[in-house]
Amino acid sequence: MGAASAKAIATELRERLGRQSQVRMIFAAAPSQAETLRRLREERRIDWDRVTAFHMDEYIGLPADAPQRFAHWLDAALFDHLPFTAVHRIVPEPDPAAAAKAYASHLADAPIDIVCLGIGVNGHIAFNDPPVADFQDPLDVKLVALDETCRQQQVDDQCFARYDDVPERALTLTIPRLLRADRLFCIVPGSTKLDAIRRTLYGPIAINCPASILRQQAHCTLYLDAESDPDAER
Repeated sequence: MGAASAKAIATELRERLGRQSQVRMIFAAAPSQAETLRRLREERRIDWDRVTAFHMDEYIGLPADAPQRFAHWLDAALFDHLPFTAVHRIVPEPDPAAAAKAYASHLADAPIDIVCLGIGVNGHIAFNDPPVADFQDPLDVKLVALDETCRQQQVDDQCFARYDDVPERALTLTIPRLLRADRLFCIVPGSTKLDAIRRTLYGPIAINCPASILRQQAHCTLYLDAESDPDAER
């Protein structure tokens, strides 16, 4: 799955760089993305110095040097390995509301070409959990409260030792902002995501499973492994 998704992303990048001067990408930060990003780093003949990178969410309330910050995770997984034109990191401090507006402005400077995203156990995309997800959200970046399932997933993914260590709030790109990108690659491994993928593919398109909206996006490709695929023989 990681090899197939990375190859497809790299092919898309090369094609776009062949016909335009710059490419702008948004990346998810999560263990589910690690193998794809590792493989993507190994792809050749990509002019990364013509690629500008963003990420899609960030915790509020963590120390600046906390390894759980998504910006730091992506630095280690991708950004520090490649010569991007620029990397725009979400920095919530000192004013999360102002940071949301500033990041939305950076995103709006030019179209977003590619988004690499995942799906959460509760069906979230970015930090658009069911209680706060909005398919018609007027904002591009907003402050949200994380629901219990989302916070528990961070512990189950071994990103935090205890539930109480997981921040209660975050900044996130909204669903409409993500879906305005030209091309989406959605990478979702693991048995813990099986129910979320089943609801994404076969349940109603509704905010109780935010990822279900991806079914209406012809420009989105979903990558699963045998454990997350509800149609795989078991």
